[in-house]
Amino acid sequence: MNPTIKLDGLDVSAASIAVAVTDSGQARPRYQGAISNPPEAVTQPEALSLSLDSDHRSKPQPHPTEELAGSLSNPTTTATWGSGTVPSHFAWIDFSDTERQRMIDVIRLFRQQDTRDELGIGSIRDGFANHFFPGTSTIQTRAKYMLFVPWIYQALEKRRVPSHRIQAVARRAELRLIDALRKADDTTGVIGIEAGDRLQRLPSAIYWAGLGIWGIRLFPGSQDQYHRSLDGWYARRRNRARDDDGQPIGPEMGENWHPGLPDTPEGWPEEVDLRLTPDEAGYLHERVVGLHRDSLLGFLVDADEYVYADCLWSHPIAGSLPERLREEIIQARSFAETIHGAALLYNLMLSEACADEELIDHYRSALADWSHRMRSLWNELIQWYADLASFWASLPLRVARIPRSTEVFVSEWCRRVFTGPSPDAVVENSVAREMIRQRELRLKRTRARLVNPSALKAWGGASGSARLDYRWYNASTLIEDILDGLHGSPHSPQSEVQ
Repeated sequence: MNPTIKLDGLDVSAASIAVAVTDSGQARPRYQGAISNPPEAVTQPEALSLSLDSDHRSKPQPHPTEELAGSLSNPTTTATWGSGTVPSHFAWIDFSDTERQRMIDVIRLFRQQDTRDELGIGSIRDGFANHFFPGTSTIQTRAKYMLFVPWIYQALEKRRVPSHRIQAVARRAELRLIDALRKADDTTGVIGIEAGDRLQRLPSAIYWAGLGIWGIRLFPGSQDQYHRSLDGWYARRRNRARDDDGQPIGPEMGENWHPGLPDTPEGWPEEVDLRLTPDEAGYLHERVVGLHRDSLLGFLVDADEYVYADCLWSHPIAGSLPERLREEIIQARSFAETIHGAALLYNLMLSEACADEELIDHYRSALADWSHRMRSLWNELIQWYADLASFWASLPLRVARIPRSTEVFVSEWCRRVFTGPSPDAVVENSVAREMIRQRELRLKRTRARLVNPSALKAWGGASGSARLDYRWYNASTLIEDILDGLHGSPHSPQSEVQ
């Protein structure tokens, strides 16, 4: 019997896994056997390895040069994600359905831990992400939830469930949806499949903002405001004047949901899956393209077929986009590449504070890789830095309203990188290190790891060390769902990458 690893509340039965990294330095799992659809991609090259020690602390490991397999056969065994120019690959061995899902949750956990905003640059990241992929978020999983949520609420409105009961009744409906989706062939991205009735954040909360941005939800307020509004909404509809034939007369009543929403499928809600029918996909396509045609999401959803890319700037469509959008992608990439060094240096400083030689070696190696990548892109990056004012004046950042302190920190980091003898010189630059120390202290105050031994002791070995991807993985999942529904696919959504 396989032992169980307990990690941040997750009991994970051990099994063997293997993964390799794409030539861009990012990992995109390709699944074999019982799992044909990847969960969250592991998108941080510097944290593509972990070990599970007896104290259950995740610890990045030095990168090998080729694909390695790791066996989680006991709590002290290391599972390593390799680096190198090889096709993406991920295999699962001897997992039951429940154990596979638990392992997916572990991978998601490590990805979430490694993409936290430790240096206060989240406003820039989100500014570009919202601009490129409006209505998306990092916790959305599949496109069909954009239909599940309004279908549930439309049914409850039809039953005139009162305001004081709507939250509880809707919760029960969303939990029943989990049970229905468990029976489907494709369960990748089912929200709450493990938590079940213990689920805290329901799909309706996860997708509420996106439903409004895509024009599917017409009610203009929050979910709580919507719940509270229903009694009055029912009364206004009930008291509306009608003609002799019973048809309403006078001004149209405000609807809460878009009138073009597709009908619920046959068998709903007991028989349902995550695949979009052509009509459902066509509706979501119309919503996105109709409201956000000029966004990157709009162009990608309007394509003839889904094309895999491991990051948004490597997608084949990038070269044919309008000049404005191409320039914004260059701005986003240049920032992501440059600020990645600050994130890695922060983790190196934490490793040094812990006196952990393995972690020190790991992050020094990661910083050497970062420096090499910076030099390979130097001509493009130095042009970006020479006109940094255009970066700050770009539409995504004007809308995001970047705090002045963030602008000062980022600009000074860029100055250290681009005016020094080489990118790797910043690693030992005392001024750069003090900048990062002061930045963390400003953001976290007494909880800053670099000044608080207790906070440092609780560090998991990787904090915010991932290169920014601007929600690319999550957005591309939704795009693939919609395009597969529109044009058909020999594979299910998030199919293996050849």
